[in-house]
Formats: sequence, C-alpha cells, structure tokens
Amino acid sequence: TLVPDNEEQISAAVLAALEAANCVVVTGGTGLTHDDCTIEAVSPLFDKTMDGFGELFRQKSYEQVKTAVLLSRATAGLIRGAAVFCIPGSPKAVQLAAEEIIIPEIRHILTHAGQ
Repeated sequence: TLVPDNEEQISAAVLAALEAANCVVVTGGTGLTHDDCTIEAVSPLFDKTMDGFGELFRQKSYEQVKTAVLLSRATAGLIRGAAVFCIPGSPKAVQLAAEEIIIPEIRHILTHAGQ
C-alpha cells in the first residue's frame, strides 16, 4: 500500500495491514526531513520496541553509506504480537534489512512475540 507522508494515514495503514499479517515492513519516511514522519506515526503504536534492530541496521549500513548512517532512524517493534519494521526507502536499504536481518530472524521474533 502506498501511503502519503501523513502520520494519521501511516498509522491507519499499519493497523489495517496488521489485520491480515503478523509482520509489516514500512519503507520510507525514516530520515530527518520535515516530511519524514514514519517513526512518529508508528513508534507510538509499539507495545514493545526492538532497539537492537535499529542498532544492527545502522551497523550493517555503515559499509554502504559510511557516516551518513547517522541520518537513519530505522526502528522496529511489536504491535499486538506482530512485528513491524520501519526502514529507509532506498532499494539498497530495503534489500539489506530484508536479506540480512528480517528474513533470517522473523520466525524467531514471532515465536518470542507469541509467548
């Protein structure tokens, strides 16, 4: 689903996606510009945060973008037992997050989320 840079619409889209999924990946809107509001829209919905996701994403991203990694506010958390990941929208960032973090760990995350 393509959603404009609007906190209420992003929050609503995430909650709607969670009606049919136990994992949602939100791409884009995680930077520092005035219209980057994904983090502000999604993080208040978290029941629990996965701080390690953002830390690991930035560590792995350093090889590609060097110190520009400071601009990333990638984050993740649980909402009603489902995993929600907020990542930058660049294709390389999406590929890195999906292939190196989310796909290898999602079963483990959801197992713990369900306990």
